[in-house]
Amino acid sequence: MRLGPWLVVRGLIFGNMIVILLTSVLSANASSPSPMVQAGAPLAARQEALHVIQQSKVDKPLAREACDVSSAFPESVRQWCSIITRMAQDQGLPPDLIAAVIWQESGGDPQAVSHSGAVGLMQVMPRDGTASSFTCVNGPCFSGRPHSDQLRDPEFNVQYGASMLARLFERHGNLRDALKAYGPMDGGYSYADRVLELYRQYGQ
Repeated sequence: MRLGPWLVVRGLIFGNMIVILLTSVLSANASSPSPMVQAGAPLAARQEALHVIQQSKVDKPLAREACDVSSAFPESVRQWCSIITRMAQDQGLPPDLIAAVIWQESGGDPQAVSHSGAVGLMQVMPRDGTASSFTCVNGPCFSGRPHSDQLRDPEFNVQYGASMLARLFERHGNLRDALKAYGPMDGGYSYADRVLELYRQYGQ
């Protein structure tokens, strides 16, 4: 039995199948867009790929930061809403309480400085400036506090002020006494009551 011609035919069929398969793979790769910009690609192709990547970044919606401050507060306070919300959550305090303190203390002005030297949104006493002249039994009362420049930063100020208020609440066990201790030395309970009234009136 002669197998020579049959082997030739099988070889030709097998070779054609390989050619068809390779052609299909190459066509599929050419038709599917690649997110990568190939260094050896033509200039027009590289520019098109870069445009697609950049456009995808533009079209992607930006996540909005949470805001849990009541809309009843003035815009001068609500402009710091995302910072207030984050710092209040970190310290386990109501965001509207922090907003009420800010409204009472600075009206929402991050550059506010009181006559006694308190600085920023939550009017924290710094270690320098006028506040450095206050003396306690063991030396300057605020020697362990941040500098004024640090407290002019809204995020740092609210973080520091909220942590102070949280510690005072933990120590005293109620908001009224905590706020009395937080406020100016001559403010007493009248300061605490003003903040609590803002909190009750404008909070959610």
